Amino acid sequence: MDRRSFLVTTGVAAIAAPDLFSVEAEPVAYTLPPLPYPFDALEPYIDAKTMEIHHDKHHGAYVTNLNKALESAPDLASKSLEALIGNLDAVPEAIRAAVRNNGGGHWNHSMFWKIMKKGGGGDPRGPVADAIKAAFGDFASFKAKINDTGMKRFGSGWSWLFVKDGKLVIDSTANQDCPIMTGGKPVMGVDVWEHAYYLKYQNKRADYLDAWWNTLDWDAINANYAAAK
Repeated sequence: MDRRSFLVTTGVAAIAAPDLFSVEAEPVAYTLPPLPYPFDALEPYIDAKTMEIHHDKHHGAYVTNLNKALESAPDLASKSLEALIGNLDAVPEAIRAAVRNNGGGHWNHSMFWKIMKKGGGGDPRGPVADAIKAAFGDFASFKAKINDTGMKRFGSGWSWLFVKDGKLVIDSTANQDCPIMTGGKPVMGVDVWEHAYYLKYQNKRADYLDAWWNTLDWDAINANYAAAK
């Protein structure tokens, strides 16, 4: 099996780590990447039923709707996901909102699954730990700022750590917007849409954010940081 067939089969054509910020891709339809662990792997912090619905239903719908929107613009469907959402002005106005919402949702969730793992959490390590300390003082301050940014996002959205203009930045985006859309390169992000936590935490977003830190895969986050630099 050649590389292209492998990527199509496994559903990771648009998000393979070495190509995280590439601007070229082979012309294949966007596909739903498999969850890299069982639905219950993040228990007790994120429950299995939430993971199943979040991945299969919500993320799956973003992929389906993105491909449907691009049926009228097949030239755009050959672009990498990063190139597509990083230049929305090139998308015809008639489908721009659909591409923004669903393309952003596809990229955001593809990243989100990969920065979590069973038995994750703890203090950051590696180059990203040094960068966090230099930019934000210490891990406790960094964690508090990510959580605060997520809490202050009114309605649905994301809280992010990303690189922009060579600097680490913490900010939030609305809905399924992504830092890539404004020239940033994401390192990590947390989904604060209610569907990410409501079955277990109801309206207690703060409890969900506190628990989420116990799922993090710092090796994957370090890989993202290296790619972002």
